[in-house]
Amino acid sequence: MAALKFAGMDDTDSEDELPPGWEERSKKDGWVYYASHDGMKTQWEHPKTRKKKRCAGDLPYGWEQETDEKGQMIYVDHINKRTIYFDPRQAFTVEDMVLKPKRYDGNTAALEILQGRDFSDKVVLITGGNSGIGLETARSFTLHGAHVILACRNLSRASKAASLIQQEWHKARVEAMMCDLASLRSVREFTESYKARKLPLHILVCNAAVCTRPWSLTEDGLESTFQICHLGHFLLIQGLEDVLRRSAPARVVVVTSESHRFTDLLDSCAKVDLALLSPQKKEYWSILAYNRAKLCNILFSNELHRRLSPHGVTANAVHPGNMMYTSIHRSWWLMTFLFSLARPFTKSMMETIPASIWSRDGLHPGPVATQWQR
Repeated sequence: MAALKFAGMDDTDSEDELPPGWEERSKKDGWVYYASHDGMKTQWEHPKTRKKKRCAGDLPYGWEQETDEKGQMIYVDHINKRTIYFDPRQAFTVEDMVLKPKRYDGNTAALEILQGRDFSDKVVLITGGNSGIGLETARSFTLHGAHVILACRNLSRASKAASLIQQEWHKARVEAMMCDLASLRSVREFTESYKARKLPLHILVCNAAVCTRPWSLTEDGLESTFQICHLGHFLLIQGLEDVLRRSAPARVVVVTSESHRFTDLLDSCAKVDLALLSPQKKEYWSILAYNRAKLCNILFSNELHRRLSPHGVTANAVHPGNMMYTSIHRSWWLMTFLFSLARPFTKSMMETIPASIWSRDGLHPGPVATQWQR
């Protein structure tokens, strides 16, 4: 049953099959009892094994126990919008609770990775969370209880994205805040506003990016692709570093790209050429600018992990997949055309974000600095 699966309770066959005429039920406190319709009686012990069983833990996130108009106990799954008359935890009682080993690959959906996990005590900040990978990531965490903040340049679009998530789950804790990575002033104002709210920060997702856009300078006099993809995030993390440390264990995730392999930052003397990062118009090529920014992302993530991991803050660089159909290519019609041709052969959006979810959730073994999903 999909509802049980994505709430963390796989449908399963019990080895303790009940005799005909018997039914398994549970009390509000989770204890299981057995009702005989033929004998008109109830008992705590299984009629065959004589074992007593109890449902393990609380109800999965998104489920609520209610009473219908007849006074009968019902269980409401708000995420999948369905109502059932048996406790979903009965699929895994204390005797039968077996943790199954999980294997993930490039086709694993985000909800499958997060199934059964409760993020109600976590605060997640996502840049560029109003569309594409950022929006699906925000949705996945919100539906599992996290307080998600969308840090976006366009506050109106971010608010609409938050409303869409709230329509799907009426108890969703998601909100929008203004943060324009093309303005260092805006980034500083955002970090000050965030710290003024005294919120913790457990997961910071540097997702916002631009690609294939015409050459332009920001109000700070820097090439826009470099500032939006890298420098703005650098300043954002620097401004929130103390919050991350206080919230440890915490995690920074930088969404990068395999395209970083097709560029270099070194000059003929094998030294970093800073002029390559913010080139003049005559030396600008949008694809190379994006590749260089992604290379900066990875170098920064590795160094950030080295410096902050002793303080309980880990950093990860993730590659979500190749030629994913998002709005990142909207600035150049040719790239939009190529991405459209590749769309039938690439991963869906829900299959794209597990690389990011995997590292954000901390499921990988140990504090690795770079986690790749190929």
